[in-house]
Amino acid sequence: MFLQVMWKIIFRVLVAIFLFEGFLWGVEAEKEIPILCYHRFGAKVNDSMTIKTSVFAEQLAWLKSNNYKVISLENAIKYLKGEIKTIPDRSVVITVDDGHRSVYSDMAPLVKKYAIPVTLFIYPSAISNAAYAMTWKQLQELEATTFFRIESHTYWHPNFKHEKKKLSSEKYKKLVGLQLAGAKQKLEEKMGHKVKYLAWPFGIYDKELEEQAVQAGYVAALTIDRRHARQSDPIMALPRYMIVSRYRIFTFGSIVKGEME
Repeated sequence: MFLQVMWKIIFRVLVAIFLFEGFLWGVEAEKEIPILCYHRFGAKVNDSMTIKTSVFAEQLAWLKSNNYKVISLENAIKYLKGEIKTIPDRSVVITVDDGHRSVYSDMAPLVKKYAIPVTLFIYPSAISNAAYAMTWKQLQELEATTFFRIESHTYWHPNFKHEKKKLSSEKYKKLVGLQLAGAKQKLEEKMGHKVKYLAWPFGIYDKELEEQAVQAGYVAALTIDRRHARQSDPIMALPRYMIVSRYRIFTFGSIVKGEME
């Protein structure tokens, strides 16, 4: 026990020395980025994925009062890939999966108020079809504000683990191709811009899926692996924190600070 404590102390001292030397030489220490994942918003909580709109407002106020800077997913990925050398201290990214209509009705006014960038990961089969989902016109309106950016969440949000078990290898590969390339094509057609990023449905991914995503033209993909994103992370499996209804502001703060995984 004594040796374990001593090694922890030595490790922390070495880290402090490294950071101090980096400061002296003008080398910026690598920043780790919390990427947050939301789904739905509303006046009351109907399920674990619905965040009260008032709670989301509280979270945005907490970020601002604690000097966090919401940056675009685009800039975060460029930094993680080494394409840009620096991002603001205390950077955080906000993403939303699925395309629920509450993004348009409840979330958007707060996004505009705080003037923050948000990435929406959309599966196009639901848009202008499902009662719970936004329309293409609403998505286009959100992008016109310049605060929102539409990216891909596959075509109809399949569970790849289940599909792989029940389909032949050939049919499974064809399905994955449709989900990845088909969604990208549809979103680009409707939104009028290149779609580069993908959020894995249910956070399911593996090497085979990652390879097919690259072949389909994606340059980065995101999971729900619950830790800060680092430059050493695989670019097709960048982690995010799923923000759910049970989290109070103290827990939210701990997540953003990296104190809780």
